[in-house]
Amino acid sequence: MIPDIDTARMLAENHCAAWTSLSPNAVADRYSATTSFAMNGGEPMVTRKQIAEMASGFMADFPNLVLTCDTVLVADHHMVYAWTFEGRYHQTGKLVRFSGWEEWDLDDDLKVTRSLGWYDTEDYERQVSGGT
Repeated sequence: MIPDIDTARMLAENHCAAWTSLSPNAVADRYSATTSFAMNGGEPMVTRKQIAEMASGFMADFPNLVLTCDTVLVADHHMVYAWTFEGRYHQTGKLVRFSGWEEWDLDDDLKVTRSLGWYDTEDYERQVSGGT
């Protein structure tokens, strides 16, 4: 299936809902069995288990996290979605808010086969450390 803009928005919103549900497996289930997911040019995660472990770490650090979809673009089996992450960092209680985006390649079942994502790591680290 090739998604239209409404389907792409639904995919992104369902992805955000999986994060907000605090279920690492719900996040991992958004990806195909053969996937590649890298943030900020880092080493890609290539299994759902690795993705679930990464999500679990964020969920432990931000037990009240909310991920929201800001915008979506789609062309054929490729889409981009921009998001905003917000939550209180458990060690400091400080509110952390940062934005980013991901480029997804989708299979015919609308599972993510490849994701490349970006966010401002310096801004994230500053907020997590309690800086202003």
